[in-house]
Amino acid sequence: MQMQLKEFLDQKVEEYNQPFFIEKDPICIPHMFTKKQDIEIAGFFAAIFAWGNRTTIINKSKVLLQLMDQSPYEFCLHHSNKELKKLIGFSHRTFNDTDLLYFIEFFKSHYQSNDSLESAFSKNIQTSDKTIENALIGFYRYFFSLPDVPSRTTKHISSPEKKSACKKICMFLRWMIRNDHKGVDFGLWSSIKPSQLVIPLDVHVTRIAKKLRLTDRKQSDWQTALELTAQLRSFDDLDPVKYDFALFTLGVEEKW
Repeated sequence: MQMQLKEFLDQKVEEYNQPFFIEKDPICIPHMFTKKQDIEIAGFFAAIFAWGNRTTIINKSKVLLQLMDQSPYEFCLHHSNKELKKLIGFSHRTFNDTDLLYFIEFFKSHYQSNDSLESAFSKNIQTSDKTIENALIGFYRYFFSLPDVPSRTTKHISSPEKKSACKKICMFLRWMIRNDHKGVDFGLWSSIKPSQLVIPLDVHVTRIAKKLRLTDRKQSDWQTALELTAQLRSFDDLDPVKYDFALFTLGVEEKW
């Protein structure tokens, strides 16, 4: 039974882990760029905005990038006060300009002394760690380590310490780390292994996982994400999160 399920999911991964997948998914936003830092920043915002309708997520991300003159890295590092004022009034669902200005402040602070966003995660994980849990916990603390953090902004970054499934950050890390040369995920980072990634757990993935009896937990929390990833690891120990393509598209594209 498990072998049949693996073969079915492998088939779905092969079917959807293709360049055509990019156009309708928020991952199309970082694919607009070629410079590593632009890919990281654009991808991070697209992942943070990834809540609700995918078309709206993509359009809102494009609006933000237009406000940044299509150069998010340059904007975050070298913006003027006049350029920052263009961002006033920007919002996407519960994310507003107060949150946006703090995010940009963080990126400016980080990139002034780091070449890549990778180090913000990798410094908190060991090669012996089974998953990215410590990386996520450390990133949350680091992201909100600047002075005068708006209290409202902390809700936009999740942490396993708060029992959250951390779907958005897990998705962003999938984009940055997986490197299967299929053209969808970028594989920009090498200090965190694909085997350490955790499945981005949203309502669609949770529903399909329950239908396939990969989990029987009622909550969509961090523990569920870990348990589901452990099940997927039994199908592919080196790249369990590739099955995100199968579970997500079964729920969204095929409407199981």
